[in-house]
Amino acid sequence: MFKLSSSRLQTHKIFPLGWPRVRHASSSSAGERTALYDFHVRKGGKIVNFGGYALPVQYSDQSIIASHLHTRRVGSIFDVSHMLQTYVRGKDAAACLESVCTADILQMPGGSGSLTVFTNEQGGILDDLIVNKVSEQELYVVSNAAMKQQDQEIMSSAVSRFKSEGKDVSIEFLSPADQSVIAVQGPQVAQQLAKLLPQPKVLEQLYFMRSGIFELAGISNVRISRCGYTGEDGVEISVPSSQVEALTEALLAAGELKLAGLGARDSLRLEAGLCLYGNDIDAQITPVEAALAWLVAKRRRTTADFPGAQPILQQLKEGVQRRRIGLQMLGVKAPPARAGVAIFSDGQQVGRVTSGCPSPSTGRNIAMGYVAEQLKQPGTKLELKVRDKFYEAEVTRMPFVKANYYNKPKQ
Repeated sequence: MFKLSSSRLQTHKIFPLGWPRVRHASSSSAGERTALYDFHVRKGGKIVNFGGYALPVQYSDQSIIASHLHTRRVGSIFDVSHMLQTYVRGKDAAACLESVCTADILQMPGGSGSLTVFTNEQGGILDDLIVNKVSEQELYVVSNAAMKQQDQEIMSSAVSRFKSEGKDVSIEFLSPADQSVIAVQGPQVAQQLAKLLPQPKVLEQLYFMRSGIFELAGISNVRISRCGYTGEDGVEISVPSSQVEALTEALLAAGELKLAGLGARDSLRLEAGLCLYGNDIDAQITPVEAALAWLVAKRRRTTADFPGAQPILQQLKEGVQRRRIGLQMLGVKAPPARAGVAIFSDGQQVGRVTSGCPSPSTGRNIAMGYVAEQLKQPGTKLELKVRDKFYEAEVTRMPFVKANYYNKPKQ
């Protein structure tokens, strides 16, 4: 999917600069293993505990910066099997899931997907997720590993409530032991995937946020979703865990792709202006404050039947006191601003950084954070307090790097 969640692990601990000493694969405290764990070890993966899972932060053949740039220029393969995969089925599946999120699932075309959020009664974001409408009676949902227990409870409670009302709905949570996910991201990904498809041109009709079932590298019933968490064209592939290593090897053998870890994934998503749950969005931040008001679908604003609808609709009408913005640090000697750095204007603290790192693609130090609403305009000059010194920064539009999604041409 498009997300790398970290409600337990703070962003500044997994950036290209200032990394902690990483655990090698032999560490007994590395967390739950994905089906690719042994594969990562053989390939030189440096393993860390991320959201309770043992995942590679990088590989021995590339630095994090080199891996980041290879993704932007060619393409990379990421193990994201820690994500929670869920199927919701039945005639009332769409209505059931709509009761806990802000998307217009009922009117989504079959085969399409939508980014959305679970919200609480105060309008706060409980998690971000992607809902794919497989058919009128089947939804495929991918959400964050760090919020797995919460998300399972949210969806299970909704299903139980609907069932108690005589509605037709059921739920199935997939285990990483049975079903894995790899994200393959970069401008040459479609070209490399085509080598492994019986009909190479099928991807030409699989546009951004569309999903389907294909045969890939001789493996049947593989779900390919055209989405990702890097700002590049790419896919997320759901495949039986018994076949995921063979598929990954086939992708590498195609010639151009390389393995990448959490480090590059995080700097890529920040350049793309994408939120990290637990840092940039959480249960105390609403979609409006997070500059994600577009996730509240037009019809849902009218029906106002999702958790926190009234506070969110009030904010849409009256405005908010704070807003998520992008920041670019000015001056060649300015250090990167990590999560938690205070933001100042005219000597007064007006916000804080939620994510920040050196941008390998632009050569600048970038960040995102929250500031007072009146300071959100691009070009606004602010100061960031890093290690007791103040450095000038400027509010800038996001994404920091132009998105390259494979969108359907406009008619």
